[in-house]
Amino acid sequence: MRPTGPLVLSVAAVLAAGTLTACGGGSASDPNTIKIAFPKDTDNKVTVRDNYVKDMAAEFEKEHKGKKVKIIPIQASAQDYVTKLQQMMRSPKTAPDLVYEDTFLINSDIKSGYLRPLDDYTGKWDDWKQFDSTAKSAAKGQDGKTYGILDGTDTRALWFNKKIFKKAGLPEDWKPKTWDDVLKAARTVKKKVPGKIPLNVFTGKGVSEAAAMQGFEMLLYGTGQDPLYDTKSKKWVKGSQGFKDSLDFVKTVYGEHLGPEVDQALSPTMQTKVVTDLLPKEKLAIALDGSWLGQQWLKTGGSPWPEWDETMSMAPMPTQNGEAPGEVSMSGGWTWSIPQKSKNPELAWQMIEHMQSKKNAVEWCVRGAQIAVRDDVAADPKYLNSMPGIKFFTKRVEHTQYRPTLPVYPQVSTAIQEAMEGVTTGDASVGEAAKSYDEQLESITDGAVVKK
Repeated sequence: MRPTGPLVLSVAAVLAAGTLTACGGGSASDPNTIKIAFPKDTDNKVTVRDNYVKDMAAEFEKEHKGKKVKIIPIQASAQDYVTKLQQMMRSPKTAPDLVYEDTFLINSDIKSGYLRPLDDYTGKWDDWKQFDSTAKSAAKGQDGKTYGILDGTDTRALWFNKKIFKKAGLPEDWKPKTWDDVLKAARTVKKKVPGKIPLNVFTGKGVSEAAAMQGFEMLLYGTGQDPLYDTKSKKWVKGSQGFKDSLDFVKTVYGEHLGPEVDQALSPTMQTKVVTDLLPKEKLAIALDGSWLGQQWLKTGGSPWPEWDETMSMAPMPTQNGEAPGEVSMSGGWTWSIPQKSKNPELAWQMIEHMQSKKNAVEWCVRGAQIAVRDDVAADPKYLNSMPGIKFFTKRVEHTQYRPTLPVYPQVSTAIQEAMEGVTTGDASVGEAAKSYDEQLESITDGAVVKK
């Protein structure tokens, strides 16, 4: 989940953005032109994805004489990006030919008829055998067909500032074994290094899926097996103690003032603020966050921080009480998908093949601080030496978890965010927030729930 901010664009503005091309224009119905839509970071200094897509488009046009690539960068908050993209995909007049999709939305967009299956293409694509099984399943629909090509994944852990830890008397090789160890370290920072934010756990509706996935689910998946969706019964879990305990952790962070001020925590810009301000300016001691943060601190990342490798370190997020396997990570990723109403699907697929050649796949993983999903990329020296911490975050894949990629998941995620926001603000007790979530879950899933 890459950081995004609150700039909202109208559909007209989004389409107007399409007039910015990599190497030329082309009308919407031109069979020699493909349109590519993707999220542009709201921090205009961060141009990693923009530059990569532009470079790939320029290469493609050079290698495919007479073909043009029109790029459509959509600068919007996470939720607004989804809304804009779905609005565009509804009509042949506005549908792009290639779109960048978060995996958690794939099945809802499949159900809505926005995406086309790619099996006819992957069946003839030699590089497909290089993708690991998880990567291949990331964009599978419930019909068993593939609707997107994953270009990398991510993992999550605890980032911590070694300088602040030293002032607090905490070890530089910190490795918490339980949730209590994490809270104990945060309380120590609060007591011994006043003026610093001890711990950030994303929460509330402002940061959207970041709250659900790298906040709440990083806790919940440390409380037991299948804590959100029971794979055996194929039902969503309600009424679990693990859910309440996870909410209680969030309530403790904000109730004891171990986290940011509540209004700051609930701001849609919080993801961007953590990586561009709170961490590099050494205002935050511990951040429960993603593998990609170092990308932002490179010269090309928008918030250069040459000393970050000397200042920051990482530790696995522990399970609640140290239960096996002892750590938790959540993984997601983004796919390149072809809308059902694309007018140039064949050319769009050729662009996917171009971006996912081994050379270009390595290039994206290096530039975008991605965790490799291809065996040949994962073994490439350029990837393995690309970023401090890359080996640490790649190792987290061994015990990582994935969200249920089912059509109703986005609604479940929203219900989680609302429960978190209730305990963060103090407007709801843990019991009240959990009860409200259970009631919403019953409605969202038409009663397809099981109590644990």
